[in-house]
Amino acid sequence: MDAMKTVLVIDDETATLTMFRLFLNAYGYSVITAENGETGLQLVREHRPGIVFTDLKMPGMDGFEVLRRIKKIAPTTEVIVISGHGDMDQVIRALNLDATDFINKPISRSALDAALKRAEARVGAERTNGASIEVDILSGVAIISIRNTLTGQHKSMLMASLRRALDSDAAGIVIHFDNYSAVNGAGIALLTRLLSEAKTQGTQVCIAGLSENFNTIFNMVGITRVAPCVDRLETALSFIDKNATA
Repeated sequence: MDAMKTVLVIDDETATLTMFRLFLNAYGYSVITAENGETGLQLVREHRPGIVFTDLKMPGMDGFEVLRRIKKIAPTTEVIVISGHGDMDQVIRALNLDATDFINKPISRSALDAALKRAEARVGAERTNGASIEVDILSGVAIISIRNTLTGQHKSMLMASLRRALDSDAAGIVIHFDNYSAVNGAGIALLTRLLSEAKTQGTQVCIAGLSENFNTIFNMVGITRVAPCVDRLETALSFIDKNATA
């Protein structure tokens, strides 16, 4: 069984497991399912799936404990948590435990498709080159480009990129995530520190490219009060230009 194309779904609701199996089979994945955390962990040990979906609210071992143990067994496995609509506090807690994405119930096919594309891209990229952070100066704006998953391990790289951006005397900074990027809890803390330092220097910052999911999280934790989040790099550059000349 190809781990890259194997997905494990852990949920105590039979209807949810059936829905995932139908959708994922249609996408060409090999699907294994578990109705509780203990069985799910055993399947992780046996199959080492590239992607795991786990519900957060389950009787017995909940999704948070499942997440903790998966990351000990298979640290590179992409874990996407399934949450109830509006349970952002729980999602943030899961991100702090190294989940890299989330999907809300009731689950739509479009949301599932987007989460799978992001996860599969990260699985392939992180097993080859790891996360990448680069700095470019474009039209007087410093662009910090982030690819894959931003975690606490990238502290030195991210802060060095910030220092280079600030030393460039750019009009502002755009933090640009590619289409498949994610940010775990430690990564959110790093971004908060970056924004604090940029604010101290009087430098305008805008964030571009993150998924709607992460825009929601950034809004909840207060990041968007310091740096607005927009869809496209061009929109972020325009924002910096407008505010630099205001």
